[in-house]
Amino acid sequence: MICSAVVPVAGIGTRLLPLTKSQPKELLPVGRKPVVQHIAEELRAAGIENVLFVTSKRKTAIENHFDRDPELIGAMEGDDKQKLIPLMDSESLGLRLFYTRQARRLGLGHAVGFARAFAAGEPFVVALGDTIVHSDRSPNVITRLIECSEEKNASCVIALQEVSGKDVSRYGIVKPADGEDGGVFRIYDLVEKPPVGSAPSNLAIAARYVLSAEIFDAIADTGPGAGGEIQLTDAIRLLLKEGGKVYGVRMNPTDRRYDIGTFETYFKCFADYALADEECGEHLKDYLRQRL
Repeated sequence: MICSAVVPVAGIGTRLLPLTKSQPKELLPVGRKPVVQHIAEELRAAGIENVLFVTSKRKTAIENHFDRDPELIGAMEGDDKQKLIPLMDSESLGLRLFYTRQARRLGLGHAVGFARAFAAGEPFVVALGDTIVHSDRSPNVITRLIECSEEKNASCVIALQEVSGKDVSRYGIVKPADGEDGGVFRIYDLVEKPPVGSAPSNLAIAARYVLSAEIFDAIADTGPGAGGEIQLTDAIRLLLKEGGKVYGVRMNPTDRRYDIGTFETYFKCFADYALADEECGEHLKDYLRQRL
């Protein structure tokens, strides 16, 4: 059973400045929780127990967020506050958290490479730390990736979402095996941010992976790609060339991917979670109707 995950969080969030000048984008609030806590709960729901955050010198606040704070807990009085305690730290969430630093930002592939010792030769999940993948029903996306990896004995399994043709240049795009159009299928190729009109499909990599330990040698053999960085997509392509089995799992229509990368996508994500809030959602809807 796959029980470990890697969460890269070393990026500096320049597209969200000045909001991210002193606060990691992974700690921006989405509804009542920061982005990274939504991800931690997504991982725990999929049976993950051990999480490695690949951080940088700007991200110590992430460690502080998940640290146990007895003084704060002791100051919480009343039933409304007491019910928050199970959400306050990694111990309550049932996760063991580890941290390592990516001193130089050389790409996602480079960041994942720091997990070799942590993975200890076993398959593991990668969940990008600036992206929430929300599932309205069980099993969630990560659980389905894990099930596919174990059933197919795959080198890599990737979550995929359909995007419009004009947006393919923003994502890694996969080429499915000929004739494949189901929910789980073999992948023949991947392209990082292809130009519009030359993409092999409209199926975009959706920030969630399950990788075998084979990926570490592939990363070591992968040179700089798009943006001069070591791209995880290029390392997975190398796995394919060497005969590795790579599968895609299509996200369900009810699954939602929220990429906290721009103000537009962040505002939409916050709005969706705020409108779904059990206590304040209906009041917010009434307010928005008045404003609009």
